[in-house]
Amino acid sequence: MSTTGVPVRDVAQAVAAVCAVAALWEVVERRRATGRARLVLGGGVSGVPGALGGRAVWSAVAARWWAVLRGRRAWLCLPVAGVVALLGESPLPLIAGAVAVPVVGRRLREAGRRREGEARAERVVALCGAVVGELRAGWQPAQALAFAARETGALGDEEAAVLAAARFGGDVPEALRGAAGQDGADGLSGMAACWQVAVDGGAGLAAGLDRLEAALRDHREQRERLRAELAGAWATVVVLAVLPLAGVALGAALGADPLRVLLHTPAGLGCLAVGGALEAAGLWWAARIVRAGERT
Repeated sequence: MSTTGVPVRDVAQAVAAVCAVAALWEVVERRRATGRARLVLGGGVSGVPGALGGRAVWSAVAARWWAVLRGRRAWLCLPVAGVVALLGESPLPLIAGAVAVPVVGRRLREAGRRREGEARAERVVALCGAVVGELRAGWQPAQALAFAARETGALGDEEAAVLAAARFGGDVPEALRGAAGQDGADGLSGMAACWQVAVDGGAGLAAGLDRLEAALRDHREQRERLRAELAGAWATVVVLAVLPLAGVALGAALGADPLRVLLHTPAGLGCLAVGGALEAAGLWWAARIVRAGERT
């Protein structure tokens, strides 16, 4: 047996073990989701009457499966790294893939929190408009806030505290300021200020919230315009990230066998380490510049 056969066999076994564990995990999650769907929907997958119940169960299973996959997208680094390890006959890509899993997972979680914050900001704008509409329809402020909060879901985890303060004569502005601490809910601070002015000074709450809604919409439109202007910069960052991979693919197409050079020679390993460090630094710096422009 050649010396190069050992790493290939080890890498293949490692990749097979990872795939087997992932498949077993998905089967377990699917069966758990099926059991929960049966209990909730009262339908069946086999032998239980009602085609609607069966479709609903399988829809619930599919939704659960998709949620599991979305929550573990970072683990896709391992199969990709396993393929590269097999092609390059080296375990180094698999090690790099294992290291990349927590890094990619953290980035994905940050992106998810950012999207959730933007969605909550949209709901805060809708909350202001809904409260204004209910106030002009003749409702009391507490009733208008309760109805609008339930319709829009803008208060998030603090909804119970804010509604309790509004219903039982508590400090509504303070409760709104507490809810404003959530990601994307900064507009609730403005609502708290409007509520405080209306209570203390007798000013019209509807007029203040109307102006607040207009200001929040202007801010959102300005952010969208800035994001459109920075789309070219983000495209440049993506191109910088793809260029090294394109170079390796081009070398393989020309028959130069770049994976063997990078993974099995001292000069290639040195170039891989230095190039990877420079690539990571360049991507981090470019992303920092673009994000600074977005914050501005």
